[in-house]
Amino acid sequence: MPSEALKSSLGAQLRALRRARGLTQEQLAEQLQVTPRYLAGVERGERNLTLDSVDALAKQLAVSPSVVLDASADED
Repeated sequence: MPSEALKSSLGAQLRALRRARGLTQEQLAEQLQVTPRYLAGVERGERNLTLDSVDALAKQLAVSPSVVLDASADED
């Protein structure tokens, strides 16, 4: 999978997980101590995430890191 497609898939998965938990971008960004603009960029597939970032997202969303990375998961 090309890098851009991977970032897009990861962003879509993150958006689905966030929405499934009833969180706005602003709420999740505050909990993660990042800006809403940064989180929006991640969800649009414009930003790269480190493994530490994936781990932090997973903890905040109460899922395993593999769920965040699984673009085939159906969380909606």
